[in-house]
Amino acid sequence: MERGEMGGGEGSEEARGREREREWEEAAEAVAYDSCTWPPPVVVVCGPGNSGKSAFARLLLNTLLARYKRVAYLDTDVGQPEFTPPGFVSLHVLEEQAKDLTMLYLRAPKRCFFFGDVAAHKNPKLLLSYIFGLYDYFLKELYHFNEADNPHKSAIPIVINTSGWVKGIGLHVLSEILRYVSPTDVIRLNTTAEGKNLPGGAFWLDAHEGNSQVNLVEIRAVQNSPRHLLVKKEARIIRDLRLIAYFRQCLPRDFPIFSSEDLVQGIAAIDPFQLPLSKIQVIDLHSQISGDSVYDFLAGTIVGIGSSSSVPLSTECSSPWCMGLGFIKAIDIPGDCIHLITPVSHQLLENVDIIFPSCIAVPDGLFQVPDTVDDITARLRDL
Repeated sequence: MERGEMGGGEGSEEARGREREREWEEAAEAVAYDSCTWPPPVVVVCGPGNSGKSAFARLLLNTLLARYKRVAYLDTDVGQPEFTPPGFVSLHVLEEQAKDLTMLYLRAPKRCFFFGDVAAHKNPKLLLSYIFGLYDYFLKELYHFNEADNPHKSAIPIVINTSGWVKGIGLHVLSEILRYVSPTDVIRLNTTAEGKNLPGGAFWLDAHEGNSQVNLVEIRAVQNSPRHLLVKKEARIIRDLRLIAYFRQCLPRDFPIFSSEDLVQGIAAIDPFQLPLSKIQVIDLHSQISGDSVYDFLAGTIVGIGSSSSVPLSTECSSPWCMGLGFIKAIDIPGDCIHLITPVSHQLLENVDIIFPSCIAVPDGLFQVPDTVDDITARLRDL
């Protein structure tokens, strides 16, 4: 037996892991420090699913924060967002480094749109309008150069994280994003499965456009073995965890939770906010629903909530931006009332007059209570 055959596999794998870690760190530092100070970089992170885009984007955020103090983050992955529940396209401004790169946690976005699904292919045109609208908002509000001496009003860098949908229409969507944004840097993660990777070079540009103004950086993916079924299972678990963490905010911080039953009972005991049904406009983002039939399936679902008074973020997107998520506990049509559970403040809820239905699955057990929806409606009507 050769000397390296026994026990060498584990050691070599560890060595490869350290080498890949150094490669990632060097790529992040090159973007943050090798570029000129002005203007700050506009970075797009792309690659196939399960390649580590979000992990690298978080590392890049921390590296950029060490230099710029404030960094914008545009999350375009509606299925696996970094700082919001699933179903959102969101723009964030971060001012502190994430201490734990593996931790799942929520942040209040600067602005966000509700896509209402975890599958981007359901409506690529709508997805692109949201992304373009948020990027236009970033350019207008956060990337202007007339107050360089004021760190809170001067231009800041942005990291744009993309989904792992990189084939067929997905590649077209990514190309449209890259063309619209015109990034200074593109980080491309590659796996050992060449057929899953993106095309080489500045694939989004026409031949006559060239790529002299774009810094293309290729790094190895965090994982090289496909785990299709396991990845799908993990994706759903992570989505459920984000939704549970989001609605956990409805309860006081010191509310004692020692089991899932404690959480379910706590949320079931929340007094829902009452929205006047006649004031609400239901905007279905992906299909056409007519008449009162929309109320037949809204009860017991997760929805986005918004206000028609919100100003459009750009000419590319006239959709109202979203305040957050809600769970419709019951609908009382005779009483003209929607009973809604949400962590959104009551002050903001006073302005809510739009509900966006969604295809987002409710986490198993989170809102399960002994009463049926009809029983809840009847009981609330009698209060």
